[in-house]
Amino acid sequence: MTAAGSPFLVSREGVWIVIPAYNEARTIAGVVSSLRRRGYRHVCVVSDGSADGTPELALRAGADVLEHVVNLGQGAALATGIEYALARGAQYVCTFDADGQHSPDSIDDLLEALERSQAEVALGSRFLGSQTAVPFSRRLLLRAALAFTRVHARVRVTDTHNGLRMFTRRAAEAITIEQPQMAHASEILQKLGESKLKFVEVPVEIVYTEYSKKKGQSGFDSVKIILDLLYRSIAVRH
Repeated sequence: MTAAGSPFLVSREGVWIVIPAYNEARTIAGVVSSLRRRGYRHVCVVSDGSADGTPELALRAGADVLEHVVNLGQGAALATGIEYALARGAQYVCTFDADGQHSPDSIDDLLEALERSQAEVALGSRFLGSQTAVPFSRRLLLRAALAFTRVHARVRVTDTHNGLRMFTRRAAEAITIEQPQMAHASEILQKLGESKLKFVEVPVEIVYTEYSKKKGQSGFDSVKIILDLLYRSIAVRH
């Protein structure tokens, strides 16, 4: 783990954190505040049709807040936030979950990995190293998604549905998100493979709380993701 205060060639001033949020009033203020304390001034929360005060709490904690009037899906929220960050001069865009699973310290690790490897994309992985104890049911779903993505996207990664990623500006402009819901994670990998942009995986810790586990994907969600991707693949070919 990168120590606090480590020197970076990349200024945090050029880094934008994009957080998709749907009814995350329980956690969003703490997530935004922790990022701001870590020195990341540009935090953009996209409230995706929330009805529980999420946008107000995020704004009070210091984030730029965008709102979808209705719930469009996590992929759509990320697309909105990334477009907003790029329009404001972001040199790096980091996607970050709203439920408290991610550590702000991991962002430093992603930045350091990009600098060290000269890659365009850094992907967080909970399966590298031994930092994260993934619940058994979640691990089975993730392994199934991994097998499908490796065949479909032809990208060799260890973790397909980790919301913690870092893109250079070039990569964020090249990899546009079209899948509005959860299939966006596999779509990003597919487009990463098609783009031939260099990427690196980075071990990151995921903190599973009872709250985050309740909000996680079900088996039905995973099947729906695969069907969405297959439909997109067929539509593109025709």
